Amino acid sequence: MDYITPSSSHSSRKHLAVLRQRLSQVASSWAKDDYRAFVSFYIRILPKLINVERCTIFIMDIGSNRICSMFGTGLTEKQIEPPLEGSIVGRVIRSGGTCVENDLKSHPGFHLFIEEQTGFVSRNMLCCPIKSISGNTVTGAVQLLNKGDGLPFDEDDVKKVEEIAQFLSISIESIVLNKEILRIAGYLNKEVGRLEQASVRGTRIIAESPAMREVLDLVAIVSNSPINVIIQGENGTGKELIARMIHERGERREKPFVPVNCACIPENLVESEFFGHEKGAFTGADTARKGLFEEASGGTLFLDEIADMPLRIQPKFLRAIQEGEGSRLGSSRLVNYDLRLISATNKDLAAEMKKGLFRDDLFFRLFSVEIFIPPLRKRQEDILPLALHFLEVTTLHFKKNVHGFSSEVLDMFEQYSWPGNVRQLLKEVERLVALTANGEVISIDNCSRELLAFHRNRQESAGNRRAMNLALDQHVRNIETVLIKKAMKKARGNKSKAAELLHITRQGLLKKIKRYQLGDFRLEP
Repeated sequence: MDYITPSSSHSSRKHLAVLRQRLSQVASSWAKDDYRAFVSFYIRILPKLINVERCTIFIMDIGSNRICSMFGTGLTEKQIEPPLEGSIVGRVIRSGGTCVENDLKSHPGFHLFIEEQTGFVSRNMLCCPIKSISGNTVTGAVQLLNKGDGLPFDEDDVKKVEEIAQFLSISIESIVLNKEILRIAGYLNKEVGRLEQASVRGTRIIAESPAMREVLDLVAIVSNSPINVIIQGENGTGKELIARMIHERGERREKPFVPVNCACIPENLVESEFFGHEKGAFTGADTARKGLFEEASGGTLFLDEIADMPLRIQPKFLRAIQEGEGSRLGSSRLVNYDLRLISATNKDLAAEMKKGLFRDDLFFRLFSVEIFIPPLRKRQEDILPLALHFLEVTTLHFKKNVHGFSSEVLDMFEQYSWPGNVRQLLKEVERLVALTANGEVISIDNCSRELLAFHRNRQESAGNRRAMNLALDQHVRNIETVLIKKAMKKARGNKSKAAELLHITRQGLLKKIKRYQLGDFRLEP
């Protein structure tokens, strides 16, 4: 049997867990709803104060160059996304200066596109930047449209709105940072779970079945080749363990193995996570940071759930793979990448490509060899060896002395379909060890609800089969008894003639008469 030990240490998991907890505490301590109520108040009051038809507050999305309408007259969040180039809002955010346009009809721009979409005609506009608390960057903008009575915006209007924007800056930045902290905390939460899954408990790869032996044979072939690999299989089949095995057996084993779950990274942080960022690239980027491509330099970058990579990041990702280079956010300097890519998915990438959710050029660049890990239900020979291995490592981890599984439990383990695969089996064994007293044998009573329901269904099915068999035997007995009596009556007790009528031998008839205790017939003359 082959096994590997992940490089993720207990201290790393502990550090991430503590960081996740602190971030969650910080986020929960900020009254985000209070800030939103404050901003919404200004949306209601500004049109009356300045005498305009509409007011909208835009924000810059952290980690991207997108501008989104956050609050506005008759709007919900992110209904309008003006571009940085080609819109007055974008110009204000880029320059950090207030803009007044009192004759919008003579100026082409994004406002004309919105007019076509909504039917709302904009005559004039006052747009003021919302600067960060430090004053170094712009986090958003306040936009006022159509001053009443056909009047133009004047200097007095500008002063009022700029003063209000100073108060809004605290609320806007607090809302944005709160949202990002919660996203990062959620990301860390999933990463802690992933690291726990890849911890020393239960990492042995059991390969008793021919199907898994074929997988390990293929792993041995591709390990010493620089070829990109994709691993396909259902959730819980051990795709990351196979990826680690390929890395550990290859020439890059002394270099980093960097795993990342593409489904766990918030979409607006994907580019920063993979390519890194420079200091000041966006709000909150207080220091420069390497991306995952740089962190995996010389080693292996493992992309789990690759099918969930956002479509908008795929072109830059493709270029990084093709050219072996990319740039951090906020920088035009190219960084060279030297790494091996191993991808994994539980989805059909070809089907995702047909749906337009995955680029075909990236599909063909990601891998040259495909490794398919069969689900646990397709490799029954591995179930009991895995269960015994998990029992060994779990009792050691829990510091318990459990005297093995009952035969009833082992029989059920072999018959169950394990929709959660190896991961579900590990969790089931952990549950059983935790609920079984020291010195006791693991019984079926402590199994999870899913397995207990499966066990009850098996028992009911077996009982029905037994009942059916008994009913069938009795039915056959009744029919044969009636037919024998009729034949004997017609043959006037002559067993040879009765046997001919029944198309059986005389000896066979005598056996049935004895079995059914039908010895009261008249003797042959």
